Amino acid sequence: MHHDILMYIKEGGLFYIALLIAVTMHEFGHAYAADKLGDPLPRLEGRVTLNPIAHMDFLGTFLLPVIMIALSFSGGGLILFGWGKPVRVSLPNPKTRARDDMLSTAAGPAANIFLALVFGIIAGVLAAFGLESAAYFCVTAILVNCMLFIINILPIPPLDGSHFLKYLTGMSEEAYMKLARWGIVIFLVLINIRAFSAFLDFLIKGLASVFLMVSNTVANMLT
Repeated sequence: MHHDILMYIKEGGLFYIALLIAVTMHEFGHAYAADKLGDPLPRLEGRVTLNPIAHMDFLGTFLLPVIMIALSFSGGGLILFGWGKPVRVSLPNPKTRARDDMLSTAAGPAANIFLALVFGIIAGVLAAFGLESAAYFCVTAILVNCMLFIINILPIPPLDGSHFLKYLTGMSEEAYMKLARWGIVIFLVLINIRAFSAFLDFLIKGLASVFLMVSNTVANMLT
């Protein structure tokens, strides 16, 4: 029993570290893209950095993930979700405002895809050299990054996918902000619907399988 507890704490810790890395890279992606597009606000607020402290949200990056790990201790499975402090943008150029918003928005999920690819390659190298424990962490990181990507592209305000929905439907900023106030409630209701939750799980695992194939390919090339 004592051994099981230690193993569970270790697994929960690995998931949390993977989540912190994924959230940091996601928010950095937003900030970096906005900065390169000429928006001064992310740099002024110290967000163009890979320092996780700059991107941590007390509720989404610390409290909620820790509570979810603790609650899942007796639930038979580790469930983990979280988010970072949103990167604020000023979009100073009215002529390119919509384009800049969509590009800086897309950079967050894109950063998670890039990170999943990097972890896939590293996992393959580690597995080829027999470093299974380290490779397992990389696999965990792949799953977490795929989870963040899939969830963030959902068209539910204020998730990243909703920015594209706003422009596609011509939704006013006022209407978008009103809907965003209920976004977390809408999301929580949806993930508690079994069919929707199963669909998300299917998408996450399907995407993760692509990077696991990369890992296997790299491992096979090195052995």
